[in-house]
Amino acid sequence: MRRTTLLATAMAGVLALAGCAKDSGSGGGGNNNAAAGSCVTSTAPAASGSSTSSSASGAKVDASGMRVGLAFDIGGRGDASFNDAAAAGIDKAKTDFGIKDVSESTAGANEDEAAKEQRLTQLATNGYNPVVAVGFAYADAVKAIAGKYPNTKFAIIDDDSVTLPNVTPLVFSEEQGSFLVGVAAVYKSKNCHVGFVGGVNTPLIQKFQAGFDQGAKAASSKVVIENEYLTPAGDFSGFQDPAKGNVVAAAEISKGADVVYHAAGASGKGVFEAAKSANALAIGVDSDQYNQKTVAASKDVIITSMLKRVDVAVYDYLMAVATNTLGSLPKRFDLKAGGVGYATSGGKIDDIVPALEGYKQQIIEGKITVATTP
Repeated sequence: MRRTTLLATAMAGVLALAGCAKDSGSGGGGNNNAAAGSCVTSTAPAASGSSTSSSASGAKVDASGMRVGLAFDIGGRGDASFNDAAAAGIDKAKTDFGIKDVSESTAGANEDEAAKEQRLTQLATNGYNPVVAVGFAYADAVKAIAGKYPNTKFAIIDDDSVTLPNVTPLVFSEEQGSFLVGVAAVYKSKNCHVGFVGGVNTPLIQKFQAGFDQGAKAASSKVVIENEYLTPAGDFSGFQDPAKGNVVAAAEISKGADVVYHAAGASGKGVFEAAKSANALAIGVDSDQYNQKTVAASKDVIITSMLKRVDVAVYDYLMAVATNTLGSLPKRFDLKAGGVGYATSGGKIDDIVPALEGYKQQIIEGKITVATTP
């Protein structure tokens, strides 16, 4: 009787393990799902080859005579996100290229076009060349001012609508990096329920949502996704309202989301705080937010960040200006160019890197096309 009971118990354990293997999608597909939770239903593709980067970091360039103007978006230095990434590119260029004169100014929330035009005009009038406009909100201002200063080089991040010969667009494939952190969210979710918080409901931020949703669904056929925006298009305060970020993230978590990804600029601090208060996990954006001092109090819940290498784009642009090689810049900073990616600081996703690299390789090779709209 005792042997019969032990045999039955052992068989039950085998069946339970078999059920778990089936649920995690690990059958017959290698080891890429070894760390997956029960939410994962797809076997990750195998990775091969190595990553590439467009940045020629460390190149011997003398730009000591260059005077750089930097027009930040709202939040400026210290937003722990988009603007800080641009600042990091400037700072590295100062060190590597000997740039001594940099003038920085920051946009105010919901300021009018006249203020943006005045900021760019002041930089150009004072002899700063090139002038880097950080964010698509500067598109109309750059179009209006660059034509008046044809001998000044301008760059604009996140917009390619200005076609003047002295304007260089620095644009990214945010959806590709967001796809990868969508996969990561599923692998780390215990509830099979994740969330996205966008700062402002614009086509740019929708790219982050589109990639995140597609990545999550690629990894799991049963994942539930919450999607919310802090403000509608035109109201840019959504990028600088941590309190609202906290409220919206907390609401998603209360619905069951246990991993929340934000693309909300400085408002992301509130998202992190909500995750920490509710014992949930969070995913940062733009910069490696695990290492950002302004959100250090919540770093233990940040499992990864979608890296949008604005720092690489700014650095490469300044080098190209200094060496008169603007034509060498990539048309779009994507995964292949090293323009987007994901962070591994803190070691919280080390166990799923093989899976993420497998999906990354498929995107680079064109086997997976990531949508740019939800």
